[in-house]
Order: sequence, then C-alpha cells, then structure tokens
Amino acid sequence: MIKVKIVRLNQKALLPAYATAHAAGMDVSACLDAPLTVEPLTTALVPAGFSIELPDGYEAQLRPRSGLALRHLISLPNSPATIDADYRGEVKVILINYGREPFTVCHGDRIAQMVVSRVDRVEFEEVGALSETLRGAGGFGHTGI
Repeated sequence: MIKVKIVRLNQKALLPAYATAHAAGMDVSACLDAPLTVEPLTTALVPAGFSIELPDGYEAQLRPRSGLALRHLISLPNSPATIDADYRGEVKVILINYGREPFTVCHGDRIAQMVVSRVDRVEFEEVGALSETLRGAGGFGHTGI
C-alpha cells in the first residue's frame, strides 16, 4: 500500500476514487462553479479541486476515460499527462474535443482517470554504437498490419 497525501483545495471537490474493486485508475472529477463548454477542436483546462503529494519515486498519470472518448470524442491531448512527485499545485485536466458538437462539462463529471505508478530513474551512458537486434532500426509499422 502506498500512501499519497491529498489536499482538497475546494470544499466542493470530489476526491479521486476507484469505481470498481479491480479498476487500475481512479476517476478524477471536474471541480467547477459553472458548466464549462469545450467547443469542437478546442481545449479547456479543467480544475479538479485537489492537490497531491506523491512519494519520491512515483508519478500519477492522467488518462482519458474510454466512455467520453467513444461517445463524445473527448480526450486528453497530452495523454498520459504526468504529475511528478514534487508538484504541489492543483491537479487540472486538459480536455480536447475532437468531435463536431460542443461538449459541456459540469461540476462532478468524471473527466479522466489517474493511475499512480513507480518510476525508475536512469542514467545515460553515451557509447559509439548500440548492440544489434533482429528488429534493428525498424520503426513505426515495420511489421505490417
């Protein structure tokens, strides 16, 4: 069990919560004083009303909700968005409307998922060449459909 400190910055804020017993992500809800409309092909920064303190070596990722993506073409343009362990500001979600119709977000609407996970830090070692593999430099789509 990992303890994450959380502060409700707005008393109306709904804290992140798992919707089911085996959910990987916690639902993050909008914390709004008034409905917010995201016009087609535009973005909006939606406050969640809380801040968190993650343990060193952890991050929280914000991810789109599948239902919003499927039914309304609402997503997160920077998905997954990373909340670093040293960030103490309010959690906010960048939403993008890829659809053709305006989309209205109301207070309490579940707008994203948050997954907390361990992060390993690496050190780079500059070398003259990399080891050979069967794949080599084959990139995007090199194995076909």
